[in-house]
Amino acid sequence: MRRVLVTGGAGFLGSSAVRALAGHPEVELVVAGDVRTPSSVPDGVLIEHCDVTDAANVAAVVRDHRIDTIVHLAAIVNPGGLSEDIEYRVDVEGTRNVLDAAVAFGVTRIVVSSSGAAYGYHADNPEWLVETDRIRGNEEFSYSRHKRLVEEMLAAYRVAHPELGQVVLRIGTILGPSVANQITALWDGPRILAIRGSDSPFVFVWVDDVVGAIVRGATGEVTGAFNVAGDGRMTVSEIAGTLGKRTVTVPPSLLTLALRVGHAVKLTVHGPERVGFLRYRPVLDNSRLKAELGFTPAKTSREAFEAFLAARAARTAEASAR
Repeated sequence: MRRVLVTGGAGFLGSSAVRALAGHPEVELVVAGDVRTPSSVPDGVLIEHCDVTDAANVAAVVRDHRIDTIVHLAAIVNPGGLSEDIEYRVDVEGTRNVLDAAVAFGVTRIVVSSSGAAYGYHADNPEWLVETDRIRGNEEFSYSRHKRLVEEMLAAYRVAHPELGQVVLRIGTILGPSVANQITALWDGPRILAIRGSDSPFVFVWVDDVVGAIVRGATGEVTGAFNVAGDGRMTVSEIAGTLGKRTVTVPPSLLTLALRVGHAVKLTVHGPERVGFLRYRPVLDNSRLKAELGFTPAKTSREAFEAFLAARAARTAEASAR
């Protein structure tokens, strides 16, 4: 019977993980830890103020509730809205504080939400990335750089503290019924942006499948790094076709210039470093997730995208009917 702390337990992904873990027969206790108060939690779930940037606070929560398993989801998920210093404190230093508390108080298992961004957005990425491929990140893109730094930290802790079993989930683009973020905003205009010379494929994963992988990681015995994505991928042209929209194709040099100017005059939080993000998206092979962790996503990348569109259309219809 596991006693689980979910950091970021009030967030979009964290709240779903809390609900799923609370109903699991092998979980004795779930603590939803966050700087925010969850809107609701299942009966029996404890709510704790847990600021991952405060090492003493994290340590006290782990100690007081005799936590043996941590699901570490507290992270900045929409980079650019805060200063890079704050993002670093949450993503990198926050992870160090969680790991130190885990080691200090005998936690035996930790599940960490990483990202395909840890591999980096590079022209020479393999067509399909597997878990043994290098974690390179991108220096110019803070989100990707922070994910690399976190994974390097995790690797060091695996050597120094092998008693702390790690499950590292490198997650693709998460979609769900209410998701609205910087990525989904790419599809809101009358035309879909495409960059000349790149298919810019996406791998999508439905939120319930991410939660399923988290629960499997938290309650199982297998450790290691796992790509979390639905089967298959979708190129920008396929996304546009599914949306019934045309693409507008621009050369990368023009987009780089436009973002440099727009960022300089504060028209956008996105700078020229985002061009690589749009051109060379990591495409994740999920074979190890299925074969070793023993979890198969219910939805393919295309099915996750179609479910997202269906949910958005239903919300629009409901709003129009009011």
